[in-house]
Amino acid sequence: MKLPEDQPASSQDNRDIFDRMKAGKPIRLDDPQYYKVQEVVSRTIKLSVELNISTTIDQIRERLSEIVGAPLDESSTVFTPFHTNFGRFIHIGKNVFINHSCSFLDMGGIIIEDHVLLGPKVNLITENHPTDPADRRALICRPIVIKRNAWIGAAATILPGVTVGENAIVAAGAVVSKDVPANTIVGGVPAKIIKHIELS
Repeated sequence: MKLPEDQPASSQDNRDIFDRMKAGKPIRLDDPQYYKVQEVVSRTIKLSVELNISTTIDQIRERLSEIVGAPLDESSTVFTPFHTNFGRFIHIGKNVFINHSCSFLDMGGIIIEDHVLLGPKVNLITENHPTDPADRRALICRPIVIKRNAWIGAAATILPGVTVGENAIVAAGAVVSKDVPANTIVGGVPAKIIKHIELS
């Protein structure tokens, strides 16, 4: 298996796997530190069962806080079911609303700033795979950032490395593969700018 030229084999084990993951370096199943990823995933799977049988918003907030490893502000609301494969790299700001059946694949990091709205069935995907079939099972992760006051419509999918700008709107069902400028509305597959938002 050939390693990318910018990643010499000697550097593979020197940095913590989570640092390499956040830096966008390929993470392979035979990595000697991969057990750390598996431990977080196993813990999140277990905690997610408890999260998704919660019966109150406060209970959801408490159990999601345990998954992400930080308190979820009382001003933010998440509806279940909520799905994440990792959880520890999710940051949710204040006055955020996340509707039901959203999925966060967050190994690359997901930052949701204050006053963001997410419609039902939104997918935030920070994880990708190499195109080389011989290395297809490796993970390449890049962060997603949803800026303040953005609104992500129902069943939209945000792909790795995308930043959605302040006040922007992503139309329902859109697939977003490139950054969304502030104060714009994007839609379609792949998403393109539909119009600019006039601020009052």
